[in-house]
This record gives sequence, structure tokens and C-alpha cells, in this order.
Amino acid sequence: MKRLANEPFALLGINSDANRRALGKTLKRERINWRSWWDAGSIHGPIQTTWQVAQRPMIYVLDAKGVIRFKDLTGDDLDKAIDSLLEE
Repeated sequence: MKRLANEPFALLGINSDANRRALGKTLKRERINWRSWWDAGSIHGPIQTTWQVAQRPMIYVLDAKGVIRFKDLTGDDLDKAIDSLLEE
């Protein structure tokens, strides 16, 4: 994420730990330094239901207008998708 620190880019996370207090421990343990929301302690919480999250992790890449442009990418494919949107 360091390479995107000065770019118009945001990473957001949704957490479904049953215990909301566990979220803080998870964020620290996994070194998650981006904004993360607790989704009512369930994989069927309102955020995950609205976004139709079928697996975890699920990655959506949205453009500057909020349109989903890529879904469920990892590694080099994710980097390429992000870079392509930053070039637009």
C-alpha cells in the first residue's frame, strides 16, 4: 500500500468478527492500517449483504465515479487494475 500513499486511492475493509472488540485485535495482528468497518458480527451483515459478498476476502475495485470496474482480483492482476484506473 505504500506505493499508493500519494495517489487518489482508498482501501476500505469490512470485518465480520462475531466479537466487535476482536476487530481491534485483528486489525493490529494482521497489520491492517486502512479503514475497516465491523459488519454486525456476521457474514450476513448489512454491508456484506448489500454488496453480495460470497467469499472472503472479496475485492472490489471502483473507479472515481464509484462504479465497480473489477472484482475479486489478487496479486499482479489487482495491481494492474488499480494502475489502469489511476492512469484514467
